[in-house]
Amino acid sequence: MYKLSTASKPWYLLLNMNLFTKTLSTPKTLIDQKNFLDNQDNFLLGEEVHSKVKKLFKGSLAIRVVTAGSTNACEQELVALGNSYYDVERFGVHFVASPRHADMIMVTGPVSRNMKEALIRTYEATPDPKIVVAVGDDAINGGIFKGSYAVEDGAKNVIPVNYQIPGDPPSPKQIISALLSILDDIDIKKLKPNI
Repeated sequence: MYKLSTASKPWYLLLNMNLFTKTLSTPKTLIDQKNFLDNQDNFLLGEEVHSKVKKLFKGSLAIRVVTAGSTNACEQELVALGNSYYDVERFGVHFVASPRHADMIMVTGPVSRNMKEALIRTYEATPDPKIVVAVGDDAINGGIFKGSYAVEDGAKNVIPVNYQIPGDPPSPKQIISALLSILDDIDIKKLKPNI
C-alpha cells in the first residue's frame, strides 16, 4: 500500500489537519454560566439607563451611528451592545437606519474627506435638539490618523459635538456608562431654568 509523506500531501489536507489540531488544543474561552448569571453590573447599569430614557425620551432613545472612516473597532463594540449579553434594546435604546428618526448621533472614525459631506447631511437631517456623541479617540481628535491629509481630525471639526466617549475602542460597558452620564447631564440641563 502506498503512503503519502507529509511533503507530498496536498496543501488543503495539511491545512485541515492544522485547523483540527488547533481547534482541539485551544482552551475553553466561553463565559462560565455561573459568572454570567452572577454579573449584575450590566443589568443594574442598564436599568439606570432605562429609567433615564423613560423620563427624557418617553421610553425609547433612537441612535443613528455614522461610520466616518473608522477602522471598525468602535462599530464592533457598538454592535456588541445588541448581543444577548448586553442587549441594550431591553433598556429602550435602539439603533435606527435614518437620521430623521434619531434622537442622538454617534460618530465613529476621524471623519475622512469622503465622509465629511455625508456627516453634515446626517446632522442636518436629524431633528432638533441634536445630540452628537463622538465615540472613540479617532472621532474625538483623529486618533492615530491625526494630521493625515485624508481626515478632518475628528467630528468636532465638521459638526458640533456635545459629548465624547474616549477609548480605542471603548468597551460596550464603557459606552453604556458614558451613555448614562450623558443622559444624567441632559436631565440636569432640562431642570435648569433658561437664563
